[in-house]
Order: sequence, then structure tokens, then C-alpha cells
Amino acid sequence: MAGGEVGTMTEGRYRLIGSTASPYAIKLRALLRYRRIPFDWVIMTKALRKATEHLRPNLIPVLQYPDGTYRGETTTLAYDLERRHKDRSVIPGDKAVAFVCDLLEDLADEWAVKPLFLYRWWDAEDQAYVSRWAGEEWSVSEAANGSAEEIEQFRQRQISRMVILGATAENKPLLEESYLRILAAFEPHVGMTNYLFGSRPSLADFAWFGQLSEMATDPTPMRIMRANAPFTDHWVRRLDDASGVEGDWYPGERALSGMTEALLKISGELYLPFLVANAEAFAKGLERLEMNVWGLPCALAPFKYQVKCLSLLRDKFSALDADSRTALRPVLERTGCWQHLTTG
Repeated sequence: MAGGEVGTMTEGRYRLIGSTASPYAIKLRALLRYRRIPFDWVIMTKALRKATEHLRPNLIPVLQYPDGTYRGETTTLAYDLERRHKDRSVIPGDKAVAFVCDLLEDLADEWAVKPLFLYRWWDAEDQAYVSRWAGEEWSVSEAANGSAEEIEQFRQRQISRMVILGATAENKPLLEESYLRILAAFEPHVGMTNYLFGSRPSLADFAWFGQLSEMATDPTPMRIMRANAPFTDHWVRRLDDASGVEGDWYPGERALSGMTEALLKISGELYLPFLVANAEAFAKGLERLEMNVWGLPCALAPFKYQVKCLSLLRDKFSALDADSRTALRPVLERTGCWQHLTTG
């Protein structure tokens, strides 16, 4: 379904309201498809914006439940769907592995979006491509397609947000390097039935699908992906609809794949240090956090939501039983994650 009015639903079905230009909307759409949960895909309209304006944060995607209520935030929604639907879970059954899944989902949601945003709004070619595509889908005019004025306003608004996300000239080398390292983490390991934790996709796989799928479409990161990681390009395209996948978690309760460990290394060297620096800068009331990763600078204003991200990850880690933490310790120490999860 590509449209629909407020309140128009088929009994027992969900409605996912979003845009194909949103990595978080297509993340949840692919998850629903894999889990075979009945839903209709709806592009956000002016009427639906009004109906969902009470949500905080007011972002897409929005999931309308069969009872007509609207809810947001993809991680929260994914876990709520786990409670409501038991088949084809995307959360590994082992608690230790489930924690790693949560950490790698967070890495995708909160860091991978930064190089995506940089590439989308840095060069004129990418700006023109994405602003026309996303601007029309997110249009609030009465026109069938977004007006030229709306598309330009959307482009300017997104460019103005680059500083907030740290997509600046100062951070550009680090964001570009992180993209290359992410691709290098996936490329040697992806295949027809290879996912982060087995031959079935997890919540973390869908989070990475959301970010990488957009970068496999936007002009500049698409060229980089096809030159450096062609198998990853195919992998993300297949994951858009994995409803036919029948797989299992890796044998051995706590086996982790090579790409999982490679992404944990990025978490330990880049993402978790960034979250720690962000939390410390926010606590001190600083206007700017500064750090250096892989010999490259990173500086941006501290962000309150990512203080929460660090707190939630540490809380989840501390809630693990002693056996699970002991099992994870070697790989978390080897990848540099341990010290950031066990302090603070």
C-alpha cells in the first residue's frame, strides 16, 4: 500500500508510516517482512503528520497498531513486536549474544547515520538526488509531488542539520574512514545466508540494512560500496525482503562471526569512546566535545540522547548474569569495548 487516509486499516494489520529515504523506516519495514507480520506500508501524508504530531520525538517511521494507536522509535517497536509476536524472533536467544546484538544495532543507528548524512548533503550531485526523492515523499503540500520550493526548502533544512550530526569538514575524514572500515567489516563475510549471528537475520542486521541500503542508493556512497564491497551491496539488497529466509543462530550458544567481531572493534575504537566523550562533555556543560580516533579528529556539540544510549548499553551489560559477562569478556577486551562498558 502506498497511501491511505487516517484511520483506514484492515483488522489485525499494522500500518508502517514512513519514507523510503529514511534508513529507520526501511529497517522496520524489512524486519516486519522477515517476521511475516501483516502490515501495510504507507508514505507519510499531510493528514498523517497531523494525526501523529503528538509523538515525541516526532520522527518517522511511525507504526500504527491494529487498535489504531501510533507509536515510534524503531528499537522500542522491535522489542514490543517481540512481545506481541513469537515466531521468527530477531533477538538471539542467548543473553550474551543478545547484548552484542543490541550494541551493534546501536552502532548502526547512532553512528552509521553520520557518514550517510555527510554523503547525502556534501556534494551537489547527492543533494540533488536525495532532496528530490525525499522531498517529494515528505511533502506536505496538496500537490501529487512535492513542489520545487518544498524540495529546495527540504534540501536547505537538511544541510542546516549537518553541524548537529557532526557532518562537517573537520569530521569528514573520520566519517569517510569509518564508512570504509564498516564496509571492510562486512565484505569478507557476507553471503547468501550469512548474517551477524547465524543464517537468520537479527535486529542488528536490520539496523545495518537500513543505513547501508540508503548508502547503496545515494550516488557517492553507492560508488564507494560497489568499488570496495560489491558483495555487501548485494547483501543489503537481498535483506530488504527476507520473508523467505529459514535459518538459525550459530551453533554453540555464544559463537560470534568474523563480521560481528570486526564491528565490535569499530565499537571499541570509535563508537563507545565517542559515547563516553559525549557523556563527559554533556555532564561538564561543554559546548563541544573533542576526540581523536585512528589519528583523525572528531568534534561536535554533545547530544543528550546519546548520553542515554551509553547509559542504556551499560545498564544492559550490568544486568547480564556473571556467566554471560565472563563469556563475553575475551572478545570485548580484544575489541576494546570492555573498558567502556564496565566504567562510569
